[in-house]
Formats: sequence, C-alpha cells, structure tokens
Amino acid sequence: MRILITGADGMLGNNLVRLLLEAVHEVSVLIHPASKSWTLDGLKITKYAGNILISESLDEAFQNQEAVVHAAASTAVWPSRSEMVRKINMEGTRNVVEAVLRHKVGRMIYIGSGSSVNAPGAPDSRYKFPGAKYGLDYIDSKYEALNFVLDAARNRGLPALAVLPTFMIGPYDSLPGSGKMILALAKGKLKFYTRGGRNFIHVRDVATAIVNSLKMGEIGSYYIAGNENLTYQEFFAKVAGIVSKPAPKILIADWLVKTVGLLGSLSGAVLKKEPLLTYPMARISCDKQYISDEKCVAELYMPQTNIDIAIRECYDWFVENKYIK
Repeated sequence: MRILITGADGMLGNNLVRLLLEAVHEVSVLIHPASKSWTLDGLKITKYAGNILISESLDEAFQNQEAVVHAAASTAVWPSRSEMVRKINMEGTRNVVEAVLRHKVGRMIYIGSGSSVNAPGAPDSRYKFPGAKYGLDYIDSKYEALNFVLDAARNRGLPALAVLPTFMIGPYDSLPGSGKMILALAKGKLKFYTRGGRNFIHVRDVATAIVNSLKMGEIGSYYIAGNENLTYQEFFAKVAGIVSKPAPKILIADWLVKTVGLLGSLSGAVLKKEPLLTYPMARISCDKQYISDEKCVAELYMPQTNIDIAIRECYDWFVENKYIK
C-alpha cells in the first residue's frame, strides 16, 4: 500500500515507519518544515514538507495515497490552557480529514490518546469525559478531535477509525518524551514516587496495531492500545532493575504532591516559565489511570510485549545515542 504518516518523526511514527517498511509498503511522511529530527534519516521513504495548520500544504503529500495515519499532534502540557495546542490538535485534524476526503484516500487511522476514554474509578458526572477533570487543553483537544473524526466517519463517509495509545515506552524517543522517567532514574535523580499509576505499553505493539488496522477494525470505531496496569512504584521497580539504580523509596502524600503542583502552576504563571510540576500533572500523578484493551487485542491482533522489554529497549536506545553517559 501507499501510506502517508503525519508526525512520523515522533517515537510512535519512527517505530511505525520501520514496521511498514519491513512489510514492504510504500511509505511517505509529512514533516513540519521546522523539524530538526534525524531519526528517519537513511530510510527508504518519501519526505514531504507540510504544516497541518495550512490546508494547502497537504495536497501534494495526500495525492494518490491509499491510507493516511494521522499521528501529528501537540502533547504540550504547559501552559495548561493553550490556544496553540488546541489549534494543532483540532484545526490540524480537521485539515487532515478534509484532505483525506478531498483526495479520496481509502483509509484514515487517527492516533488519539487513551486519556480520552479511560477512567480511573467510577465516572464523575460533572465531566463529559474522564480526562476533563484535569483542565489540560492537550487532553481536552485530543478528546474533541477524536469525536470530530468519529462523527465524520458516521456522517460524511470518512473511512476512518482511531487507535488510542496509553503510555508508550520504547526506542526512538528522541525528544525524549515518555522516556524522561527512565532517564531520570538512570541518572540517579528520581528519589520519590506518588500513589498513582497508569497503563504502559511497548510502542511497537501500538505500531503493530496501526499496521493491522489498515486492513482490520471497524470504520467509525476506536481501539484503546494498552497493556500493563502498573502503579508508579511497580514501574520504577522494573526500571531500577534494568538500569541498575536504586528505586525511589519515598512515597509522597497526595496532598503534598498537589500542593507542590499548585505552587508550581502559580509560579509558572507569574514568571512565564514552565515549572517542574504543575497542578494538573500533580493530580494525574495521584490517580490510577487504568484501562482495558481487550477490543484492540481481539480485533486488531495487537501483541502484548512485556513492559520490561520496552524499558530495556528504551534504555539501550538512550545509551546508544548518548543521552546517558
């Protein structure tokens, strides 16, 4: 198949590109003109420069494609309320949807976020979806973009389905993003942990589900791509064993974490500088964001690689690329 990927220079995109090439697909990528990523260099792919916020910049890349995987997004969580984050995730997704329809692309895979649907504990009727309580435009905009895509599939004939990853771990985390916790522990900088937890998955398992969704899955549906529900204490214990460093020993009470986060948000607003911890992120760290991924495993044949392997491959990649001395 001829497949175009937006946001291919991210961790998920890098793993997806490589899986598609192994399966002998013809792969093109849409890269923002300002991107300085080097992780796709040397691969047998076609690169297009484009900005999902500029509709006309998409046309050349979208022509004659059989499928589009829309993974480009802003994952910024500071400031908590950001018009630019909303524009990238909402307006950018609208432009991609219109380009798919305009060029009659046969299939679209929207990459959303597990935070759009997963729910720690009982649902709270005060919020329209579980992640809304955190007050982050990243989470809110991904929820709204997901609903826009699914609505277009129901009412406009958009041939799309959505894959919603949880917390991905693995190689090619060049920012780094999710691997920051692994780097911090490997450098001996992580001494504390919170009571919360989340769902972790090897990034390659998500990429495999996306590859399979090119032929499998139901149009207009979403699939949560996750694997192991772990507390942060359990996750850090796994990391510590792999990087040969002590696991964090000190549990911070929820009230203290949230107080520090609140002070961080207030100081950040005054100083116009991103703090180490914000109030929304403090609240997230205290919750157990667990999910069930049975549908994705059953319908998209998503593998469930042990998270120890994901941690090891992430750490090894950091070492090989000199993120860790």
